[in-house]
Amino acid sequence: MLALAVLLSPSVSRADKVKDLCDVVGVRDNQLIGYGVVTGLAGTGDDVSAPFAAQSLLSLMRRLGVQIDQNVRLRNVAAVLVTATLPPFSRQGGRLDVTVSSIGNARSLQGGVLVQTLLLGADSKVYAVAQGGIVLGGYSAAGAGASVQKNSANAARIPGGGIVERQIPTTYIDKGVLTLSLRQQDFATAQNVAAAISHAVGAQIAHPVDSGGVEVRLAKGEEARAVELLARIGEVEVPVAPPARIVINERTGTIVAGGDVRLSPVAIASGGITIVVKETPLVSQPQSFGRGNTQVVPQTDIQHDSHGLNPTMSYVGGAASLADVAQALNSLGVTPLELATIIGALRSAGALRAQVVVQ
Repeated sequence: MLALAVLLSPSVSRADKVKDLCDVVGVRDNQLIGYGVVTGLAGTGDDVSAPFAAQSLLSLMRRLGVQIDQNVRLRNVAAVLVTATLPPFSRQGGRLDVTVSSIGNARSLQGGVLVQTLLLGADSKVYAVAQGGIVLGGYSAAGAGASVQKNSANAARIPGGGIVERQIPTTYIDKGVLTLSLRQQDFATAQNVAAAISHAVGAQIAHPVDSGGVEVRLAKGEEARAVELLARIGEVEVPVAPPARIVINERTGTIVAGGDVRLSPVAIASGGITIVVKETPLVSQPQSFGRGNTQVVPQTDIQHDSHGLNPTMSYVGGAASLADVAQALNSLGVTPLELATIIGALRSAGALRAQVVVQ
């Protein structure tokens, strides 16, 4: 019976903690957004073609009791969108990191200061305010004949620049039940999470709902100790078998494989045509004191390589592990883009036992 259990048990590559595999339903972040104005720019703000920054500043000055001419032109202000993430259980007075991004045609936000901005939630209520000097992650400089730029000069951050003004109620216990949501849906993982929690607590309190959820039922009167229970079960280790998956990014030629990827014996033929077109413009002009006009005569040189028109069959033996699969595919000596096409064909032929995801 012991030998049979070992043979039938799934292959497990590692053990992860419950808190790394699951989220508690109801415990979530909330996104905030607001419209603001950045001042103090060194002439790199919005110009007259994007007047809403200046109009917003004029409206602010009126609220402060300062009357300014409507035709004023300001180059040291920029209209921005301010975004932040409000973590769960945030209390009044807590600090938030905010992100500031230009929505006009400002050239740079370097050296700017964000004027007090209201941050709204999805229900249009104010949950935080933001203000302060911005920290730019890049720079830009330009002259008459050259310019240089590193990263983006139109997006910045204010570490701790937001202050929480209103707390969002968080409810994660529904009729004595805690629900854990798996970050990667898998029936086997859900079953393992439920079994590990029940084993650690010493009672059958957890059971899988589906491939993405596990319910933990609290005993009567134990709701006040839910935080203690969550802290305990969060440290429980769960055996996890990662899915066999190959991710292909054809734009960059990146291929990442993981899990229990297997390959059956297969014969592969792959080839292609490479065409290179070179344009070399020539200038034709008349001789001195002669008639005619100077003309540009294009000269085109086309080269092609058709070595793949009659490809030969290559035999690839079966591979039972990811390392063997990588070695077998690398033996073909093809480029990453050609390998991505071969992997898709292997999956369609049923020779590759893995999920192929193309980005």
